[in-house]
Amino acid sequence: MQSQALRSVVITGTSTGIGWSAAKILLDRGFRVFGSVRKADDAARLQGELGANFVPLIFDVTDETAVLAAAAKVRSQLEGARLAGLVNNAGIAVAGPSLEVPLDDYRRQMEINVIGPISVTRAFAPLLGTDEALSGAAGRIVMISSVSGVNGSPFVGPYSASKHALEGFAESLRRELIMFGIDVIVIGPAAVKTPIWAKAQEMDVAPFAASPYFPALQTMRAMMAELGNSGLPVERIGALVHEALTTPRPKVRYAISNEPLQLFMMRILPKRLIDCVVAKRLGLVRKTAD
Repeated sequence: MQSQALRSVVITGTSTGIGWSAAKILLDRGFRVFGSVRKADDAARLQGELGANFVPLIFDVTDETAVLAAAAKVRSQLEGARLAGLVNNAGIAVAGPSLEVPLDDYRRQMEINVIGPISVTRAFAPLLGTDEALSGAAGRIVMISSVSGVNGSPFVGPYSASKHALEGFAESLRRELIMFGIDVIVIGPAAVKTPIWAKAQEMDVAPFAASPYFPALQTMRAMMAELGNSGLPVERIGALVHEALTTPRPKVRYAISNEPLQLFMMRILPKRLIDCVVAKRLGLVRKTAD
């Protein structure tokens, strides 16, 4: 049972993108993966694509009752052993001018990207090691964040706020879970070729047509679509998830980009200088009196 538990991982949001890739790579490397999806059709499709060692869990991360039921299902299949890992991947991106995005959209963004991972982590933490009655080594928690978790770009304020919050939660949680031997690792990639970025060109900016930000918002939408086309392949993030779960001494945070020099410059350049560069690229010129 201990061997089985050491090779069992829960991943949220496995229907596409990073979650699907992480599941595929872990399965190929000998793990059993419990993967969450929101639709029964996706569960059936993934079982056909990923094989018998993929066990679908049907729940929305915002539905606490369904999350707890999924944790109970996993516990029964582990038969007294522990999970090797939990990968909090499910998420969405809400975009628009920070002062104009409807508050309900902010709430939805935070509910899915922040409260969701908190709920999932609380439900599965006993299986990772806080329940001392279970056998096996303590597991690890991987939080899929973003470059937006440390850097706020214009017009993705809700998304950036959610990822900053997720990283703050991960930092506190990592230190609290030392007493149980459970590690918490953050992965913060730059743009990845996932549906979040691929759908950028479809983003409806019409509600902001009267906004002074409208021209810059259109420029940003085009840039986001371009980043999606040239972004990191999901396989690189999936491989990094495997590393975070298995390497003897994982980093607390992994940053990955197709342009590592850009990440380096963002870390060392003064924020005011970065402000000027970003504003110039998007045409965010200070308004002057007529």
